[in-house]
Amino acid sequence: MKALAYAKVNLALVVHQRTADGFHPLRGLFQSVSLADTIELVPSTTDEVTVSNDETPSDGTNLAWKAVEAIRRASRDPRAISLHISKMIPSGAGLGGGSADAAATIGLLAREHNIDDDLAMEIASSLGSDVPFALTGGTALVRGRGEMIDPVEPLTGFSLAIVVPPFGLSTPDVFHEWDRMGGPVGEAVPDSDLPTELRGREPIRNDLYPAALSLDPRIGEWRAELTSLWGTTVAMTGSGSALFAFFPSLDEASGAVEAVAVPVRAAEPVALVDRGWESIDD
Repeated sequence: MKALAYAKVNLALVVHQRTADGFHPLRGLFQSVSLADTIELVPSTTDEVTVSNDETPSDGTNLAWKAVEAIRRASRDPRAISLHISKMIPSGAGLGGGSADAAATIGLLAREHNIDDDLAMEIASSLGSDVPFALTGGTALVRGRGEMIDPVEPLTGFSLAIVVPPFGLSTPDVFHEWDRMGGPVGEAVPDSDLPTELRGREPIRNDLYPAALSLDPRIGEWRAELTSLWGTTVAMTGSGSALFAFFPSLDEASGAVEAVAVPVRAAEPVALVDRGWESIDD
């Protein structure tokens, strides 16, 4: 069994104060994009995890392997599995690569073991706040701890240039810094720099950006340099460190990233229906 596991970009991410359970309720506009890892699952005589093109863990701490174990518990099927992940989504960048891998694994194995959608979503929610959206995919308003997902009309008509600076940011550290700073609000992208489809909606902003900037000023230096180079507003996805900007076409986004000497991608919104992964066995 094989599938594409699509990355996500937080086009907007509004953060609320930490609640008694220790989590920050979120509200965001999430978008699947055409940057994907490939997941392959095959029967085996022994359990095995392999990862190519990346430093993602190839052991029991790998989120996709945790998905394998969760599905095996739910299905009561202990048969050994070989999991191979070919990475194209940079890790630790706020693009949801690990969550996408876990979601695609859940999707493939749930189909194989006749696990219903509700249980699959329950398993996704147990693995991390981005996994439920990665399982659902497309364009959605996401709330709570990531478990409340309201699909909206798919976005089209624009592309993204995505840049991953040569450093990472710890998601827990960024949230702790956001708390320490008193819950700052991110600056919204001006309507003039937004695709027509995103104008007039709620502000396209990332409330975690001020905290990321406070933790590592290099994110601000990269953002300023890219803004100058591209002549448009550059935003951050998730807790960073990946940065992105909107372009009218994939060709223009591809041209923009050619001038940047770090891992870069040009990507389009992916209009997925009911799932954030795509089987490539069918």
